[in-house]
Amino acid sequence: MKDFNLVRRIFLIALFIFSGLLSVFPQTNSNFILWQLPSQINTIGNSYVFQMENGKVVVMDGGVKEETEYLRGFLAALGNEVEAWFLSHPHGDHMGALNQILIDPGEIRIKTIYHSELPPAFYKPNKTESPTYSTEGFYNNLSNSGIQVLNITEPGMTVEIDQTKFKILSVANPDITVNAYNNSSMAIKVWDAKKSILFLGDMGAEGGDRLLAGPYGEELDCDYLQMAHHGQKGVRKDFYRSIDFRVCLWPTPSWVYQNDQGEGYNTGNLQTIEIRELMDSLGIKEHYLSFEGLTKID
Repeated sequence: MKDFNLVRRIFLIALFIFSGLLSVFPQTNSNFILWQLPSQINTIGNSYVFQMENGKVVVMDGGVKEETEYLRGFLAALGNEVEAWFLSHPHGDHMGALNQILIDPGEIRIKTIYHSELPPAFYKPNKTESPTYSTEGFYNNLSNSGIQVLNITEPGMTVEIDQTKFKILSVANPDITVNAYNNSSMAIKVWDAKKSILFLGDMGAEGGDRLLAGPYGEELDCDYLQMAHHGQKGVRKDFYRSIDFRVCLWPTPSWVYQNDQGEGYNTGNLQTIEIRELMDSLGIKEHYLSFEGLTKID
């Protein structure tokens, strides 16, 4: 009996110690999976899909219109229900697939679309593009879709979906007329108890400066960073130097990543190699490249 009581006491002490360790080192579980979708054609694009622990699906941008069928298939595998669709800005490589789905939704059902609309005076008709696929055409398709659309005009809004938060840190900047569309990209930070991601869309130098100096400049640190404008001629190098992150997400075709516009490695006029060298200098060792295939982050 004494031996039994001794064993019991040892077990209770061990249990007490173990419980204390759990309180000191809390176990955090991820509430969402993120997929960086692979490039389907050899061009720039930006497409991310989230799935929450409870199954809810969220899309970020969606890619070019030629990638629509791939995106349809991906969403079909997840149930064809999209809780929220965030659009960084109305450039074809970001809204092209969404535009096609608005025209022909098929089985896809979207609950809410979040974007920051540009004023009509800000965009001009593109004579080389069908009106259906222009910015004006996209906005018309959005308006006629019957989907709930939220036009975000001020930064700071937080959308919580099953314990994952999506915070809009910047909105359209129509007063910035340099690199105009890109500088009106919505910057969105996403996080749960385990990890955080900062999406910059195609944000340029001027938009990045405003974001960094603005009211949410202290909220830009993250685990995963989507490289601005596909990793070249986006935000300034000082922007990257000013925030803490550990992994780069590159929604980038191989020729942009290699700065090869037909004559070999780093022979083009892109700044990708400079940004890659900067990442090396910052000690960033993890890079996920959309041209290499599907990336899953959980």
